[in-house]
Amino acid sequence: MTTRSTRKSREAKGRRAEWIAAAWLWLRGYRLLGRRVRAAGGEIDLVMRDGDSLVFVEVKARATLDSGLLALHPAARRRIDAASRQLAPHWSRGCVSSRIDVVVIRPWRWPVHFKAAWREGDRWN
Repeated sequence: MTTRSTRKSREAKGRRAEWIAAAWLWLRGYRLLGRRVRAAGGEIDLVMRDGDSLVFVEVKARATLDSGLLALHPAARRRIDAASRQLAPHWSRGCVSSRIDVVVIRPWRWPVHFKAAWREGDRWN
């Protein structure tokens, strides 16, 4: 059973990871458009712009890179796909393409950025 303090701790960890990911990408020339953007299908951690591309970023804070990638199970990918499809028309002003990136944040390590981690609409079991 998840206690209130555990939930708050996880929430704080997630917010820190999103802040680190946003700063990391900003230093690489991305522009932050929105954080924790909600859609009927789910939530997108970061909405950013990279040149003329609209980028939906999923941030995972995990102890290892493998555990971060394993957290992107098929149901999570479907949720992110659905949210990005719903949000794209509202955020894509001036963009010619969109993609979904993943940033894995690990303790005391540089963030790992997976550009175009998967294509929108890929089939997931």
